[in-house]
Amino acid sequence: MTTTTAPDILGQALLDYHHGQAGATVTVHCNVADDEPLPAAYFFRTVLQMPELERQALDESRGRVLDLGAGAGCHSLELQNRGFEVKAVDVSAGAVQVMAERGVHSVARHDLFAPLPPTERPYDTILLLMNGLGLTGTLEGLDRFLAHARTLLGPGGQILATSSDVRYLYEDEDGALLINLNGPYYGEVQYTLSYQDQTGEPFPWLFIDAALLNDAAEAAGYTADFIGEDDNDQYLVRLMPVGNAENRAQ
Repeated sequence: MTTTTAPDILGQALLDYHHGQAGATVTVHCNVADDEPLPAAYFFRTVLQMPELERQALDESRGRVLDLGAGAGCHSLELQNRGFEVKAVDVSAGAVQVMAERGVHSVARHDLFAPLPPTERPYDTILLLMNGLGLTGTLEGLDRFLAHARTLLGPGGQILATSSDVRYLYEDEDGALLINLNGPYYGEVQYTLSYQDQTGEPFPWLFIDAALLNDAAEAAGYTADFIGEDDNDQYLVRLMPVGNAENRAQ
C-alpha cells in the first residue's frame, strides 16, 4: 500500500521566491469568488509594506509572542528586531524552512491546535494576522481554538487577530444580500491553492463578522476589544480571557 502526501503548495512557492524566483505566484481558488493570484513576495514584506492593521498589531504585542500561521516570518522577524522573544509556527514544511533560513530563532511545524510543550512557558501574545482567524476554518473550529488558546496564554495574555466581513461577496447590484439562511455561515469558505503544475487539497477558511466574533468570544469567556479597522471591512481585535483581562487591569 502506498500513501501520497499532499503537495506543500504555499511552502514551495515561498522556497522558490526565497531562493531567487522573484515571480513565484500561487493561484488562489475560492468557492465563492474568482481565482486570484497571490505573489509569494507578499509574504516577505517589510514593516513599511505591511497594512496599517498589521503594524498596529505588532505595536500592541507584548511579552513572549506566539506567531501562528507565520508564513515566511515577516511579523516574527520584525518583532525579533524589536527585542521580542518569538516562536513562529506554520503547518507548511516549506514555510518553516524559509523562516529558519531567514533567521527566525524559534520555529515549529504544526497546526494551531498543538498542545503547549511541557518545557515551554505560556505566551503573553498570540498573533493571528493576514486574516489569521481564518486558520480556525469554521465557527466550530473557532470555538475549539478559543478554548485551546487558554492553555497557551499566561496571566494577562492576549490574542491579536485580524479577520474580515465578506458579506459583500453575496450582495446583488441593489445591495441586497443573497444568502441561504438555512445553509452554512456565509463566512465559512473553501480554498484550494495551485502553483506551477500542482494543486493542493481543499481547506476551510473562516471570515467572521465582528458581531458574531463578539458573541463567540463572550460565549468562550473572552473580552473582545476591536482596536482597528480599514476600508475593506477588515478589523483587528484583541481577545483576552476574562480572568486575564481582570488580572491585567489590577
